[in-house]
Amino acid sequence: MGNVRIVQSQCTNGTWLMYEIEMAFLRHLTTLPTIANILPTLHNYTSYKRNYASRLSPTIFSLKSKKRSQILAGNNLNRYLCKIITEHIGSSIISKELKMRLLFTTTFILLSSIILAQSPDIESRYQEIDKAIAESPKYIAQREAQINIARHTYEQVTGKQKYEAGFKLYELYRPFVSDSAIYFLRQCISLAEAQNNYPASVHCRSLLAIRCTNIGMYDEALNILDSIRLTNNLEKNILGTYYEAYNNVYSELSYYTRLADMRKNYLDKAYHYEQLMYENLPATHEACLLKREQRAQGERKFDESMAINDEWLKTVEPGSHPYALTALYRYIEYKLKGDSTQMMYWLTESVLADIKNAAMDQGSMWELANELMLKGDLDRASHYISYTSDCANRYGSRQRNWQITPLLSHIAKNYKAQSERTNRQLWITLAAISVLALLLLAALLFVHRRNQQLATARNALKTSNDELAAANLQLATQTDELSELNAQLSTLNSQLSESNRVKEEYIGRFMSLCAQYIDKLDNYRKMVNKKMKNKELDELFQISKSTELKEKELEELYENFDTVFLHLFPNFIDDFNSLLQPEFRIHPKEDNRLTTDIRIFALIRLGFEDSSKIAEFLHYSVNTIYNYRARIKNGALGNREEFETRVKTL
Repeated sequence: MGNVRIVQSQCTNGTWLMYEIEMAFLRHLTTLPTIANILPTLHNYTSYKRNYASRLSPTIFSLKSKKRSQILAGNNLNRYLCKIITEHIGSSIISKELKMRLLFTTTFILLSSIILAQSPDIESRYQEIDKAIAESPKYIAQREAQINIARHTYEQVTGKQKYEAGFKLYELYRPFVSDSAIYFLRQCISLAEAQNNYPASVHCRSLLAIRCTNIGMYDEALNILDSIRLTNNLEKNILGTYYEAYNNVYSELSYYTRLADMRKNYLDKAYHYEQLMYENLPATHEACLLKREQRAQGERKFDESMAINDEWLKTVEPGSHPYALTALYRYIEYKLKGDSTQMMYWLTESVLADIKNAAMDQGSMWELANELMLKGDLDRASHYISYTSDCANRYGSRQRNWQITPLLSHIAKNYKAQSERTNRQLWITLAAISVLALLLLAALLFVHRRNQQLATARNALKTSNDELAAANLQLATQTDELSELNAQLSTLNSQLSESNRVKEEYIGRFMSLCAQYIDKLDNYRKMVNKKMKNKELDELFQISKSTELKEKELEELYENFDTVFLHLFPNFIDDFNSLLQPEFRIHPKEDNRLTTDIRIFALIRLGFEDSSKIAEFLHYSVNTIYNYRARIKNGALGNREEFETRVKTL
């Protein structure tokens, strides 16, 4: 306290008191989460400082930083201010105006302490998310345990109870695995129709359309909804769900279409069904609250949208899966208002709720990864986007993968840029060290030869420098050659690895097929032998005339080829279509199957370029293969002559 006493002795008690409080105020002010909220007070502080700083000794700044921090931190600050007020507020030296300033400043500091104590610690939230991700297998296991119990119940019951058990399985799978949720919805539809329960069938079909919309299957959703026939005996909540499904699909179509007239048409239809939904669903229904909040946000009525979110928040249980969606929209509310602290708090609330409920369809996690990427936290952003990408793949949502892919690409670009900056810094450092090394060598040579004649020293130094320059040039040349060789070797290793993988997969499948064909030939031999023993020569003659066996074996061959090829190249169909004009793109009707067109180019991808070999494998004529190849190349994007070359690189 010696320095403080010095300051006291060099100014009046009132001036010293005001300056001490103002210094505490400034230090405390810098810890507030939202500095924009206290700018007017900061302006007042600046005026005070101009009035009083000229009277004070610079000695106050000699206070040790650690001591000032102890005084101004947390409750110590409050006790310190109370001590100052107790000692000086009754002093006759302090003017009435100074007492009012003192009261105002002290009150503001105490209030800001409370605000600071209540503001969320975002870093601790990130740590909590990291812990939740590490424990996600536990949450997934809990979800799977619930599903197993529900499945057991589903298999044991019949009639109406089976419908209820199937619907429960749909609700368990809804945020977990999309395909399974859709499967059990379809089972519920079948059960409802078998029980002549048309309202339940309409309800499940509407939910199925919503599921299809959520994973990007818009045509399927519209086909399902168009197939529903409304009757007079449908309850309002079923009608409301039906209209909600129509509103969802038209809202999504309006968002993704690039045609202005189509967007207007979709928006009009979405609005029409939204109004019908409001008429049939309760005002507190999740879909109604969500649409009302979205519309208020779109119209920039932020107070109204926040009030709706407050109402919505009261209807959900904290930590539940519906709570995650409510918290996500609350994050959007604060983002629109520019409150970064609250928006990140609610975004992390949504993320934690999704993880702990084993929700694989996550909108909040990739949004958090995007926010972190924008803030430059690439490591954590990459960790989070990888986690949510794995979840999206498990859930089976094309739409979510479309949303995640650009973010993954952006993070990769930022990583690359960061790596390039680091490499540049390393090269600069290396160059500096090299220069210093050369300077040191030159100095040593100069010292070593200082007693020699000046001419000899100059010649020797010139010779050494020339040799060093030549060596550096040779080293640089060799380094470039080595880098090029390493790049070529890396490419060859990659190609060899892929070739080995293809060979291993096809050799394994070939051995399996050979074993199967040996068994089939043996069974065929036994069948022929049996019929010959039984004198069933006419039937045997008919079997030998039939081509059914050949067609069946060919179909099995194609199916095995398709399965192995798509296992090796799972993105081949999408990549292949990306090389074609939209109207020429091919979409197989069955999953894990190739059409004849794609199968021909799959063989080309594996190295079969000769049309005669392709024709022999597929049991087509050579002309047919030529026609297929020519037709596909006519629909290629860019140079058709380079089309097959680009296919080989997929």
